[in-house]
Amino acid sequence: MTQRTLAIGDIHGCLKALETLLDAVKPTADDAVITLGDYVDRGPDSRGVIDRILKLAGETQLFPLLGNHEVMMVDTWRDGLRSAWLEFGGKETLESYARGNNEGTFDDVPDNHWDFLTADCAWYHESQNHVFAHAALEPETPLEEQVPLWLFWEKLIPATARPHCSGKTFVCGHTAQRSGQPINLGHTICIDTFVYGEGGWLTCLDVDSGTYWQANQEGESRTGELGEPSYLEQSPGGMPSGETSGETWWSGDAELPDEFGPE
Repeated sequence: MTQRTLAIGDIHGCLKALETLLDAVKPTADDAVITLGDYVDRGPDSRGVIDRILKLAGETQLFPLLGNHEVMMVDTWRDGLRSAWLEFGGKETLESYARGNNEGTFDDVPDNHWDFLTADCAWYHESQNHVFAHAALEPETPLEEQVPLWLFWEKLIPATARPHCSGKTFVCGHTAQRSGQPINLGHTICIDTFVYGEGGWLTCLDVDSGTYWQANQEGESRTGELGEPSYLEQSPGGMPSGETSGETWWSGDAELPDEFGPE
């Protein structure tokens, strides 16, 4: 069977959508599967999502990437509980680890989940024709010199996005496309399609053929094909309800410009 290169967008604790998506795509041991990060937060079952991703590692050639929500979770675990993470979906994540009637705590997170978050997830992945990362790439900086601020936090703004100096097509998540459709800029493709929000979908893209599959938390699925690249100015997707640009952190705790945000 011909190997496919499959990218899966931000999952955000939406296990039902993930299971439905995998049933539709039917990835095999020949397929390379790149998950773009943000496994946790917002949706109801972050624990179940990580369990399913760990199982997927035994079924496919899996390349899991780190998202900014994993950065926030790990930073909070290491440095002490911070309310900002709870506001951005951490509350739902801890609830998914709760035992019985107790509130979930970091002590309830299994060791293999911490290993996944701190050791298994890479900052980016590169194939022959594509580069994959959670959020963005600084256009003129080689991959090995990219910094967390770009890889995990910067939003995609189509009107100002530029190709990466590698010449490869960049595939990312992070900037939620509330239309439920992937956005194709030619040099950049974003497949975060707002799975945790109203009308949102989880997307898996075959990066070579342009075919994509989508599923939602209602157990529905659909397929589509990437449209022709669009270079027209488009909305960057805005911020989730209750968030404003700058209300975030990254691993350096520096104040972020408006183009950076949690998504």
